[in-house]
Amino acid sequence: MAEPKFTDILYETKNGVAKITINREKTHNSLLPSTVVDMVTAIELAERDKTIGVIVITGAGDRAFCSGGDVNWEKEGGLKNRHIAVNMRILHEAVRHAGKPVIAAVKGYAIGMGNHFAYSCDLTIAADNAIFGQNGARIGSPAEGWIVSYSVRVAGAKKAREMWMLCRKYNAQQALEMGLCNVVVPLAKFDEEVDKWCQEILDLSPTVLKVLKTSFEAESDYLREPAPNHFLKLVAPDFFDTPEAPEGQNAFLEKRKPNFRQFRK
Repeated sequence: MAEPKFTDILYETKNGVAKITINREKTHNSLLPSTVVDMVTAIELAERDKTIGVIVITGAGDRAFCSGGDVNWEKEGGLKNRHIAVNMRILHEAVRHAGKPVIAAVKGYAIGMGNHFAYSCDLTIAADNAIFGQNGARIGSPAEGWIVSYSVRVAGAKKAREMWMLCRKYNAQQALEMGLCNVVVPLAKFDEEVDKWCQEILDLSPTVLKVLKTSFEAESDYLREPAPNHFLKLVAPDFFDTPEAPEGQNAFLEKRKPNFRQFRK
């Protein structure tokens, strides 16, 4: 199968690591719906690649990891289309469904969706120039549901409400103290630190890591109704690429009894 062509991101794989870079540096790596689709496609591509053990998501340049939704798109009425706004959340679902650790590698600003996406990843590594925060209530850009309530698990109820309701910004050290990131490192040593974490992960059992991630995601599902196909994607993300998937439909069309025993060999 040909690898998809991306317009808003860079996708590269090397030695077991898939790196996804939001490549919109001129807009501080803000997100368009097309950017989200690119990122979801890349995450799913890395999930299916058996040679990949860890996924790293970062932003181009040193000024921003992601500054949230593109303000020009929002100004032009993008958020009025409820279906597009909801689709922006598929990025969080892709991270949750990926059966591999996902690291947010944050340099510079992680604001709005950039912030809640970063703390929703399994691990978050911050450079010492990182700035985290929400701005939705200040600019009239709504967020709701799991992406908001999950922040209580990350930062605690009081700090989570402060972050969302006051729209304050937090430097890297403050973010570390709040639990928004796992570690803070000097910008000059950032790539080295990210690689160190990746190598530690690659030395571990991929199956055990998948079981652990599924367990963490099952716990957080108490916060909300699971998304459609949530557990299927966690347990068998490649199901529809296997011959087992069409066996039932083919048997029905061919007026025969399905042979699912063959898949237990």
